[in-house]
Amino acid sequence: MSQSYLLDTNVLIALIHGNALGAHIDQAFGLRASLHRQVVSIVTHAELLVLADKRNWGSAKRAALKQALENLVVIPIDGIEIVQAYTTISATDLTASGGARNMGKNDLWIAATALYTNLPLLTTDKDFRFLHNNPLQIMWIDPSSV
Repeated sequence: MSQSYLLDTNVLIALIHGNALGAHIDQAFGLRASLHRQVVSIVTHAELLVLADKRNWGSAKRAALKQALENLVVIPIDGIEIVQAYTTISATDLTASGGARNMGKNDLWIAATALYTNLPLLTTDKDFRFLHNNPLQIMWIDPSSV
């Protein structure tokens, strides 16, 4: 059954690179074959553009990035509902079992976007795993298993 996911920045990087990890994620979650459009936070959009500049991506990679971003639903981080989701994620981070995780601000916004959209967060980042089922559904892919 296909569905939409909130894609973390690292998932999009793997898909754009077209490497084994990207192929595995695409196949396992049916991203490109899905009838549903996938979703990203505007924060991920910004992270990818900064990364492309920082790593001097060539025209082929930039074209793949442009195409990927045009085929995604981009969620802005304005409005009281997403701000409330951010405060929920931040409070969960600060009161996590074993102590505060001190998530980065971009990760907080990405997790808040997943909460706001009520979509599972698809990621290869271990830093989100403590949020699984409280309050998010985290779909973690172990990059070392591919």
